[in-house]
Amino acid sequence: MEQIEPAAKGESCDQGERPISPLRTIVMLGFWLVALPFAALTGIPWTYLTGDVTFLYKACMWGAWTGPKLAGIRVQVIGLDKIDRSRQYIFMSNHISNLDPPITVPLIPGRSSVMVKKELFKVPIFGHIMRLGSLVPVDRGNRDAGISAVRDSVEALRAHKVHMTIYVEGHRSFDGKLLPFKKGPFYLAEECQMPVVPITVFGTEHLMPKARFGIRPGVATVHFHTAIEPKDFGTREELIAKVRAAINSGLPKELQE
Repeated sequence: MEQIEPAAKGESCDQGERPISPLRTIVMLGFWLVALPFAALTGIPWTYLTGDVTFLYKACMWGAWTGPKLAGIRVQVIGLDKIDRSRQYIFMSNHISNLDPPITVPLIPGRSSVMVKKELFKVPIFGHIMRLGSLVPVDRGNRDAGISAVRDSVEALRAHKVHMTIYVEGHRSFDGKLLPFKKGPFYLAEECQMPVVPITVFGTEHLMPKARFGIRPGVATVHFHTAIEPKDFGTREELIAKVRAAINSGLPKELQE
């Protein structure tokens, strides 16, 4: 997907009045429908033969990244150069659109696990690929299951030396403004003692709004903030406040708290 020059902090790119088109979504989903079985046919046997999921992961990330590009989405990236490729991180992002995961996770250097709603693991092929990739199923309506998902995430991080990407609100925002944060991701950060990188995503709330099937072509922004080191976490409430302040600071002024 095309990456464009970064704008000033918090500056939103004008999406204009270009119409939302269901056809663009069909193009994106159609590409994924073709690319996913191909990735599975080549990547799954290779993973079983070698015990290495890297090829399968890269193929899936390429597919995830290319789908929105074919739908007319361009991505502006800020702060990715701050990420030390030799370290593990927990990435915590806001969530405003179904476009957020396929434009955010492929940008992360190395391999990242993600907490994914459990229903997606029932999808043929897709669910199997997610299990091979050490993605973690979570039942968002069940508190005990949420705690179990955090424990599974701790095991995945320690066993596979991967990053973790979490959408800390738990649900997509309708208007692009921040929702209350879930506490589970911050328990995870405390348990693992890994640096936390807040991520601000904006623009996708216009390109593919919540509860809309169509996509409007345009520019989305993904802003990687400076990592918060474990020694600077403070209490869990203080860590929540620090992550929230960082994510909020990257939003356009009209969306800030």
